[in-house]
Amino acid sequence: MRWTVFLLLLVLVQTEAKDKEKRRGTRRRDGDVKVKEKRLKPLKLKPVPPPSVLIGPEPPPSRPIGSKSRGSALIGRETETETILDLFKTESQDHKEPGLGERNSVEQKFTNDVMEKWEKQQKRKEEARRRKKRKREKQKRREEQALKIQVKKQESRWKQMEVELSEQEEAELRKAEEEVQVWLRGDVFEMKTHEEETTEPGPESWTRVWTRVWTRVWTRAWTRVWTRVWTCLDLSPGPEPGPIPTPPTQEGTAEETDGNYEEIFEDPDLDPDLDPDLDPDLDPDPSADRAGLPPGCDISDVTASCENAKLQHFPPLSIPELKSLSLEGNNISTIPPEAFNGIPNLEWINLKKNRLTSAGIHPLAFTRLKFLTRLYLDGNLLETVPSGIPSTLQELKINENLLQSIQETSLKGLSSLVTLELEGNRLSEGGVSHGAFNDLTELTYLRLGRNHFRAVPQGLPPTLQELHLEHNRIEEISETVFNQTQSLTLISLRNNKLEESRIAPRAWIHHRSLESLDLSHNELHLVPSFLPRSLVHLVLVGNHIERIPGYVFAHMSPGLQYLYLSYNKLDGEGFEPESFLGTYESMVELCLDHNQILQVPSGINEMIDLHFLRLDHNRIRRIAGDSLCDPGLSGGGGTLVAVRLENNFIDPETVSPSAFSCVRAPSSVVLKPQHGPKNRPPKRHD
Repeated sequence: MRWTVFLLLLVLVQTEAKDKEKRRGTRRRDGDVKVKEKRLKPLKLKPVPPPSVLIGPEPPPSRPIGSKSRGSALIGRETETETILDLFKTESQDHKEPGLGERNSVEQKFTNDVMEKWEKQQKRKEEARRRKKRKREKQKRREEQALKIQVKKQESRWKQMEVELSEQEEAELRKAEEEVQVWLRGDVFEMKTHEEETTEPGPESWTRVWTRVWTRVWTRAWTRVWTRVWTCLDLSPGPEPGPIPTPPTQEGTAEETDGNYEEIFEDPDLDPDLDPDLDPDLDPDPSADRAGLPPGCDISDVTASCENAKLQHFPPLSIPELKSLSLEGNNISTIPPEAFNGIPNLEWINLKKNRLTSAGIHPLAFTRLKFLTRLYLDGNLLETVPSGIPSTLQELKINENLLQSIQETSLKGLSSLVTLELEGNRLSEGGVSHGAFNDLTELTYLRLGRNHFRAVPQGLPPTLQELHLEHNRIEEISETVFNQTQSLTLISLRNNKLEESRIAPRAWIHHRSLESLDLSHNELHLVPSFLPRSLVHLVLVGNHIERIPGYVFAHMSPGLQYLYLSYNKLDGEGFEPESFLGTYESMVELCLDHNQILQVPSGINEMIDLHFLRLDHNRIRRIAGDSLCDPGLSGGGGTLVAVRLENNFIDPETVSPSAFSCVRAPSSVVLKPQHGPKNRPPKRHD
């Protein structure tokens, strides 16, 4: 038994020695190498049999030994320390011989030292494996973190690109919208410029509208391109065009002629440095061809443009056939009396965004222009209307200046004036003389917005059809202010300080032509009574309206068609059974969105010609079967084109199937999203 233990210990010592030799060098342990190699040779070639074969019959174990304590596992490197120690202790106790106490103690001590070294070695290996594992995990975490950072950077870059693309698309859309005025249904309160069409495009004409937009864009682009080409070739039309080169042979088709032109201009013998006709810089008198136009100006046919050319003075032009002149965006501060002597046939002058003052414009500057019809002076420093304007003028714009008063002589003699715009100045009712508009016998369009008016100015011309007084401080409407203006069709008073009690009952009730009235963004708490009889459009957006009195629309003929009450304070008590009386046969579009309405107002189901209805952003919880559509009036044909009911508290599952029977298409009804719980418990049916 002792020899068996000794052999096992030698095997362990030799294994440890070999491992140390591999790690640290050629260190070896002293001893009988031949005997050890001879004894260890069978152990290397075949597996070691179980302990019962080596030491005879195995005594019954004092405690159960696991499967890891088999003999084949004793020599392997993965043997557990506790199992080997238990085996050694059992064998030493069962086969202890008397009289050998000292030898056994030495062997036991040697065994303990060997096992202690082996345990330390295993611990070092385990710690090394753990360090490597931690290092790999740390490296893996670093790589994952770097990958996440890279992904975040890529996502932020993509988001930035999306934002830039969206901004670019919005800019292009705004540019396209500037090319053509897009009118909303029933909205007649937007200013129509001279170039814009007066007709309102309907849903069926959108293709035609966008076709016009792109046609204008491409036409302008190609016009600029060809203008530059002709300018480079010095073939632009002028008062005295130079000789046009002709091909050597004039016989042939048009295609051959075009080809000959290309050959002439590509001929290397024609040196532009020697031929003044091909190089305008070598022309002995360039001002003669450009008719006195300074650098930065362009001329095309009868139109000259010097926009943003950094001009300090009015250019001395001599082009008798010129009809349109634009000097917008310069630093011109004075206009001398002889400024228009060389261009007496002008019909349109654009002097916007300069530094013109009332003292800088000579009183006789415009007197020789006998054909002038349009004069734009927006964005200057004028304190009074310039004098000497010819009576042929039809359109005068002096917006964004420093005008403080309009005297009786300011507009004297302008009997042909049709459009007058004086927005963005410092005018007030006290600064406008009572007879300031007496000579304007043809005036139909007047804009006085963004001034300091507290009341509507007196003495408005009787021919006036549209009056714009937005963004002022008007607090009341007197009974006599519109007595002389019976031809008015549109009045815009939005963004003022009007209250329903400060509007006189007879201010406009008897007007037979007033069809459009804009009172949005004022201080109204009720829908005003005594509205014009002929009213068709009524805009009351952005007030504090809490109630629609009964019979407020009943006196109108033929009846109100467009009513906008969005962004007010209408709630469940804001409607009466007779609130919409008088509109049942005329109402086309009704907007009640962004209020506090609790249910669909009564009377809507009786509007037989209603096309568009907005009730979104309210507090409606239930849609009854006959609240929108009256089964007795629909007759099987739908009239509603669009219904907006989103952002309420409606459960779509509780809506009656007949609630939208008068809607032309189910897709025209907008019910989502809604406020409140998304997942409601199903109803029980007993």
